[in-house]
Amino acid sequence: MKHWFVVLLLLCVAWPAHAQVRDDAIETRSVLLMLRLPTIHYRPDAAYGASYSGAGGASRRRLARALAREHALVLREDWPMPALGVACFVFVAADAGAATRAALALARDPRVESAQPMQLFHTLGDDPLADVQPVNAAWHLQELHRHATGRDVRIAVIDSGVATQHPDLRGQIAVARNFVDARPMPAEAHGTQVAGVIAARAHNGVGIVGIAPDSRLLALRACWETPGAPSSSAASASCSSFTLARALQFAIDARAHVFNFSLAGPRDVLLGRLLDVALRRGVTVVAAASDTGDYPASHPGVIAVSADDAPVAGTWRAPGRGIPATMPGGGWVLASGASFAAAEVSGLAALLRQRAAGPAAERLSQTLGHARTPSRGIDACAALRRSMASGCVCNCTTASATMATPHR
Repeated sequence: MKHWFVVLLLLCVAWPAHAQVRDDAIETRSVLLMLRLPTIHYRPDAAYGASYSGAGGASRRRLARALAREHALVLREDWPMPALGVACFVFVAADAGAATRAALALARDPRVESAQPMQLFHTLGDDPLADVQPVNAAWHLQELHRHATGRDVRIAVIDSGVATQHPDLRGQIAVARNFVDARPMPAEAHGTQVAGVIAARAHNGVGIVGIAPDSRLLALRACWETPGAPSSSAASASCSSFTLARALQFAIDARAHVFNFSLAGPRDVLLGRLLDVALRRGVTVVAAASDTGDYPASHPGVIAVSADDAPVAGTWRAPGRGIPATMPGGGWVLASGASFAAAEVSGLAALLRQRAAGPAAERLSQTLGHARTPSRGIDACAALRRSMASGCVCNCTTASATMATPHR
């Protein structure tokens, strides 16, 4: 009786179809439902309604509402996923168990393309630390920048909000979109830190320099800071299957060259399908991994990265402790964690893509390779040299060195 009271209460609440309040407790009792979408002409800069309205859209919404009634669910919001040929609807159940049961039942319905429970993902990082281990020394960054700076490479930072007007990020953001709610892009800690590690401006007299300072960032907010968490905390953001999928769809349509995921969670079918589309189109996908989560890092074709002081088997290692990073409010902080190791590798991927323009860009994953076990450290100088037709990098001190050494 109590269960049905909760369901009826939810159904009676005036919940607009596109209300986008994000709360971890709500996300864990949500269900993702995919209905087949007819071929449409969809552009990343097009209005949502213009590409998805009309009789077909109304028919799908009627079906979605009917399915919600059949399974005691509340329709929350929806979004097109043209890369998969589906429209994605979000339902909310009375509790997590009801969401799982509804997802299983919906997946067997012939009217439904697919269905799954909503997953939660979390950004990976520790509190700021006092010790400094700059990547400039580990990767000979100044030497690398003599040969490549990431020029004309677009990097999708799929994360929490980015402080687009930070002095080290001003002019570095090509596109800023919020896929969490309807607000303008908020300035949040984790996304701002990751963006700065990747693409902070060079030679501007302040702050730090990013790994790929001439790259162009797509700041795609798919994660939200936990209410009440300290603004300096790098581990206080959550993301859902739905918000991540929306950002992924946008990044695919925007033809970003590199996707950065400084976050991790459980295996997710919808995200996996979108990642496969991106990988088939030659996108370099980089993701963080730690002992607490390894997806999408564990997805086939994704470059998995862990921090060198906390290596994870089957990943590449990069500096991950005491990394100088940009912060909301115009300042800088020392950040630590796999999130920032992944950001460094995304910047390196941009350098490699700049040097390996054209068809050679498709071989970038082979340039870095895919570690399986044990974890391996990256020799950035050797990696860049391998992407070039000729020439020396880092005074050729690593020209004959192997690119990776086993972690012992």
